[in-house]
Amino acid sequence: MNTELKEAIEALEKEKNISSETLFEAIENALMTACKSNFGKADNIKVAVDRDTFEYSCCAEKEVVETEDDVEDKLLQIPLSEAVKYNAAAKIGDTVDVKINSQSFGRIATQIAKNVILQKIREEERSVVYDYYIAKQKNIVTGIVQRINGGNISVNLGRADGLLNEKEQVPGEHLKPTDRIKVYIVDVRTTNRGPRILVSRTHPELVRRLFEQEVTEIKDGTVEIKSIAREAGSRTKIAVFSNDPNVDAVGACVGVNGVRVNNIVDELRGEKIDIINWDENPGNLIQNALSPAKIVAVFADPEEKTAKVVVPDYQLSLAIGREGQNARLAAKLTGYKIDIKSETQAKDAPGFRYEDYVDDEYYEDEYDEEYEDGEYAEDEYEGEEEVMEEASEEFAPDEETETEA
Repeated sequence: MNTELKEAIEALEKEKNISSETLFEAIENALMTACKSNFGKADNIKVAVDRDTFEYSCCAEKEVVETEDDVEDKLLQIPLSEAVKYNAAAKIGDTVDVKINSQSFGRIATQIAKNVILQKIREEERSVVYDYYIAKQKNIVTGIVQRINGGNISVNLGRADGLLNEKEQVPGEHLKPTDRIKVYIVDVRTTNRGPRILVSRTHPELVRRLFEQEVTEIKDGTVEIKSIAREAGSRTKIAVFSNDPNVDAVGACVGVNGVRVNNIVDELRGEKIDIINWDENPGNLIQNALSPAKIVAVFADPEEKTAKVVVPDYQLSLAIGREGQNARLAAKLTGYKIDIKSETQAKDAPGFRYEDYVDDEYYEDEYDEEYEDGEYAEDEYEGEEEVMEEASEEFAPDEETETEA
């Protein structure tokens, strides 16, 4: 048994996580390449490595000819007098396997064989790393900030480095080498230098994965995160729903004394998180999404995906939020374009009064107490990127957002 080869293959298999079969194939290809380099061709050469004894062999198939004078190519033919040494029953026209002493190859052939093996090992190592991280794509991993190159940050993820682009960094978050952070793997690509792993700290799914790790009820499916709206570094709103009537969705996410949500806030470096109850009734959902502001009435149009909201005069700035943030996040969370007015403004604004909907197709009966929740859709939220842009223009007029209640 070739103990040296055995130990080398076992060590590579353990350290690089490369299968032994791949290494056997790499050695066979390397020997074949060395033979071709040494003899100029290798069409009739067979190379094999025994998987049990780790012994390797190189043989050339040669045609038996009558005499030495009949040999036209020493690599392809052998005289009968020599052939009987390898096969006593050999006859003219037969083929015999002649062992090749690979140790007699020159320096160049040996170096070529070595390079072939090393190249195969590098390729397999990259492939293993790629497979490992492609399985973690769309998930979060913990990494250590390695170095900062201009606006980009290199994060050591363990087996490889991830690239945190400037646009994927949280505004105002100052990271420095050795900082331990959690990042969301956005994409994994193959390159000539190995896998390229793109990570993010701003992606909304980062918040979802953090809650899945922290909240058992979300991990086992008892509580669902129905929608997420995030402005990284500032505030996030999430809508949650409980599949078990005995489990409070918001309470499960907050945890005892807020311990669960506080752990996530700490990981996000102080980013505020609003957790609301999801409701199939869009009027109720919009009312919840605009919290902590108090709502007087919500008139929602499910077909147009628009909603008109009336709030008390003193709650207008709170409903809109600083620079329109609260209303903007609520719009993104619900999928509705929301127009907010105070009670005073609503008195003279079409569509903000109950009487405007008495004859509406959604209100066939007289107005009753259900109007307090407005008009509701059955459709679930289907997020659109333009919702936030529309909401920003709708909800952030300068005269209404200079102060926050």
